[in-house]
Amino acid sequence: MTAALISPALSELSPQLAEPLRLAVLASGNGSNLAAIAAAIENGDLNATIQVVIYNNPAAKVAERAAQRQLPAVLLNHRTFASRAALDEAIVQTSQDAGADWVIMAGWMRRVTAVLIQAFPQRILNIHPSLLPSFPGIRAVDQALAAGVKITGCTVHYVELEIDSGPIIAQAAVPVLADDTAASLQARIQQQEYRIYPAAIAIAAQLAGKSTAINLHT
Repeated sequence: MTAALISPALSELSPQLAEPLRLAVLASGNGSNLAAIAAAIENGDLNATIQVVIYNNPAAKVAERAAQRQLPAVLLNHRTFASRAALDEAIVQTSQDAGADWVIMAGWMRRVTAVLIQAFPQRILNIHPSLLPSFPGIRAVDQALAAGVKITGCTVHYVELEIDSGPIIAQAAVPVLADDTAASLQARIQQQEYRIYPAAIAIAAQLAGKSTAINLHT
């Protein structure tokens, strides 16, 4: 059993047609959340366009996923930058050059700096595999298993300087089963990530005063 947790004020936002959101998607690995967001756009559940995909690991599968959908992808290898701020400057420039007005972190495994946050104030979102504020940071699924909790899940939130600390937009709860491993629990959490992230993007856009279309399937 799973459940989407969205506050009444957010869930009562009515769907409205508007110009598409222009997204820059940041990813470091497999890119499955990129695929989920792209699918939501293709299915008409999210009124948006992916202007650019930015990835930081040369071998990341997300580049292949972007190519399959003919999405522009740019490698910004963090190892080639002198500092986190320098990397974020490149992210800002690449995103702005692509015409993006929102930054969507979809498995982005780098800490951000004020450079990026100030360039896109209240327009940077992240998804984290726990019910924040519980289990922030790395290995959130392992943290949940070690703590012996019965319920965990995932959270979409605004990005702030402190890791996984920004205001929460949406959450989905996932039960922890007696025989769960990190891999099995992670897989079930990811299924909920794919479901709530597109809806949370639309909700954040409405809260920012830019109407869009929401279609959160149950």
